[in-house]
Amino acid sequence: MFLYRNEWGLRNKLKRSCWNIVYVLAFKPFGLSFFNFWRLFLLRLFGAKLHPKVHIYSSARIWAPWNLEMDAYSCLAPHVDCYNTDLIRIGAHTTISQKSYLCASSHDISDPCHILITTPIIIEDQVWIAADAFVGMGVRIKQGAVVGARSCVFKDVEPWMVVGENPAKEIKKRILKSDYAKEIEYGS
Repeated sequence: MFLYRNEWGLRNKLKRSCWNIVYVLAFKPFGLSFFNFWRLFLLRLFGAKLHPKVHIYSSARIWAPWNLEMDAYSCLAPHVDCYNTDLIRIGAHTTISQKSYLCASSHDISDPCHILITTPIIIEDQVWIAADAFVGMGVRIKQGAVVGARSCVFKDVEPWMVVGENPAKEIKKRILKSDYAKEIEYGS
């Protein structure tokens, strides 16, 4: 019989225990948008690197705030599960939609002790992760990409690409309409 081996040290376990208490008592109950500043303050106390213009909903679950970085105008929507056993970095103007799951770890299935392995997730600027999507460890979602609802992403997504399905595959190139194109289209 093989035993599960846990590599996390006592310090990490204590930090997570403290964070879980703060999350339940002082983070999650403050659900109104007005309290976003309070939620960001608590996350920063635990080491998160957050731009002041970030929005994190009270129902978003963050495993380790010290492994979270978010740039301006990015958002963790309601019920996002941010399992950041390793760094999760979210770029500017990026939305992680409701019920999405960001998972920066897995288990080594070839190891009899089934050890935890982790790799950062990098989500660049202007990305949209649509509702209920899964993003796995080590994935880099490049600028402007869109991950369709309920998709599962296990490898990098190229810039300005729309992906979907399970596992995610390229659907089409994302093309933004410019103001100039709109003027021509409407004959202004």
